[in-house]
Amino acid sequence: MRERFREQVREDVKATALDQLAEGGPQAISINAIAKHLGVSGGGLYRYFASRDDLLTALVIDAYEDLHDAMAQKLGSEAADRTPEEHFRTLARSYRSWALAEPHRYELLFKPPVPGYDAHAESLATAARSLMVILLGVLAEFGREDAAEPAPYQEDDVLAARTVGSSEFRLAVAVWSCVHGIVSLELGGGLSAMTVEVDSLFEYEIELLIERIERDHRD
Repeated sequence: MRERFREQVREDVKATALDQLAEGGPQAISINAIAKHLGVSGGGLYRYFASRDDLLTALVIDAYEDLHDAMAQKLGSEAADRTPEEHFRTLARSYRSWALAEPHRYELLFKPPVPGYDAHAESLATAARSLMVILLGVLAEFGREDAAEPAPYQEDDVLAARTVGSSEFRLAVAVWSCVHGIVSLELGGGLSAMTVEVDSLFEYEIELLIERIERDHRD
């Protein structure tokens, strides 16, 4: 019972923090303001989150997990006979769809939310690797003749690929950088002044990336 109560309080705090995030960005998140909103003492909430940075870390990890789950669910709903190209299109589209639906949470993932925040903590790095696991699995399909579903990559595979500087890891980072770049420009309004239809531009980018992936696997 006590543990359930603790988890419920943590969820209530995070939900209120997300409202603050949407209204004023990461700087607006305040444990004391959350306590006032929930009708409890500020000091009492520090039993659940040691600091604002601790709360921000929980929000970032939740966002990574939700983005991972959104992409994994889309891929998991694909028919067994889908091609690697189709899997990659699904992955890229689901990444963008989540970002557009959750813009404030998406922005938490790729830059320190507040000055002095440790964005490279191991818990955050582990959460981030979960996204690379999915991408590496999809990219590996392009090199398999019997590819019917994403290859079963694990976190250790990501670490190993990064450590040795493998070509597959470099390709994954390059591909992610392109997808992330266009999504970030869209969210930041960087494409709004251009006479371009963003949906079409994104689909064009996907096809260019597929060509690059196939070329890398041929070479």
